Formats: sequence, C-alpha cells, structure tokens
Amino acid sequence: MYTLAIDTSNYVLGVAITTQETVVGQIATNLKKNHSVRLMPTIDLLMKQVDIKPSQLEKIVVAKGPGSYTGVRIGLTTAKSLAWALNIPVVGVSSLESLAYQGRFHEALICPFFDARRGTVYTGGYMWQDEKMTCHIEESNILMADWLDILLKEEKEVVFLSPDIKIFQEQIKEKLGTLAVIPEAPYHIANPAHLALAATHHPEDSTHFLTPNYLRLAEAEAKWKQAQKRENNHG
Repeated sequence: MYTLAIDTSNYVLGVAITTQETVVGQIATNLKKNHSVRLMPTIDLLMKQVDIKPSQLEKIVVAKGPGSYTGVRIGLTTAKSLAWALNIPVVGVSSLESLAYQGRFHEALICPFFDARRGTVYTGGYMWQDEKMTCHIEESNILMADWLDILLKEEKEVVFLSPDIKIFQEQIKEKLGTLAVIPEAPYHIANPAHLALAATHHPEDSTHFLTPNYLRLAEAEAKWKQAQKRENNHG
C-alpha cells in the first residue's frame, strides 16, 4: 500500500508517492504559480504515471506550515478532503521539519527557515537523533538577528536550509562566521518524499481537526482578534 505526500506550503509544489521501502514517484516545482489550480492535476498525473489507483492509498501526509497562508490552506484542504473521501488516515508534518531532512547526514544543528518578511523568519533548530529528526530549538516566528544570537550561544556548526537563503546569507555569515554551513542550491528546496519519511515518526491526525501550523496569525485575523478584544473590554 502507498502513502501520498503533499506540500504546497511555500513556492515549492511537491507531490510524492512512497512505500516503506521505496519512493515510487514524485513531482516538484519551485515556481510562483497558483497551487490551487495545479495541485490536483499534479496528483492525478503522478498517480497515472506510476499506475496507482486512489483505492491503493493507505495514508495522506501534508506539510501543515509554516509558510504561505494560502499555500498551507490549499494543501491541508486537499489532503483532508482526500483522506475523508478515501476513509484513510492523514498526518500533518511541519514544513520546517520536512526541509530539515535535507541536512539529515550532517552532525551539526540543522536550521531550516522561511522568510516571514520585515526581517523575520519562520524557523526552528533540528538535529538527527535516534534515527529521526528531533526538534532541538522550538519553532518560532522571530527576527533573524535575534535568532542568530540564539544560535551563536549553541557554540556549534549550523546548517542553514532555506529557499530564501540569499536574503539572509550575508547576515548569517557575518554573525556566525565559520560556524555557518550553507549548502548548494538543491539542498534548500524541500523534497516531498522526505515529508512521507517524517510522517512515520508522527501520530495520525483527526481529519476534521488537523489545523495549519502558521506560527503567527494572518494580519487580517490578528487585527480582527485585536478588535474583538477591545470590544470585549469596552463591553
């Protein structure tokens, strides 16, 4: 039986079909294009190419963020709908954890991150321990300057992985110097098959209650909550 992995949490649109022993097939693009239009045709194309029917799927895995608010919602909605229709489990995995697998064979602290604008990033610190990716420093939405101060205190090599590496590369090198390890371009793009691998270390989620891992509220939602709080205080 097969696992279908879906990642639309950032510019990368990634779809993979795996078994416990094999990556049967995968498709990934790194383009600023509408995931909502392309996701289902990509899933359909991959399943046809590897000659697998929906009834042969036993699990859906989805990147639940952080990342693009719209992209995360598209991935989760599609994954939950498929899981519900096929009556199979769904597992949500942090997009940062999935990207961290690109540093799987390095003994250093692994730092995946995504640009969150205004000098901030979505990030966390990971290490490969006990045959799985372990969160060493909790994921957060933080100023990159503050994050680099935290990493500096670790006093160890840090592998930085990000599709937005160019935005912060100079700042990283200036702060961490030789402790900063920045791999070549292919390592900065999430691999959808890694998403399926990460899911083997996570419990199944409730199809109806699986929620995005935004790390911060969308601006509109944050303003609405602030308005509600002010209204309640004056009520």
